Amino acid sequence: MKILVRNLDRSVTDAEVLELFKQYGKVESCVVVKDEATGKSKGFGFVEMTNPREGVKAIKGLNTLRVKGVGIRVKAADDKA
Repeated sequence: MKILVRNLDRSVTDAEVLELFKQYGKVESCVVVKDEATGKSKGFGFVEMTNPREGVKAIKGLNTLRVKGVGIRVKAADDKA
């Protein structure tokens, strides 16, 4: 299950997002999208979880959670994402 994570503080790393999600189950991949020119975070990323049930639990558990003072938004990613 592919999950979109938005509204990330620009200093949040892949590893920090991974730590949030792996408490809900097996994470296949995790990436914070970065600007190619600057290498800085664009404030969103994607997480792929192996088990869809675990993905749904992660979405429910993490949506609106405050990370580094900012409430993140978590939802299932569109198939085209």
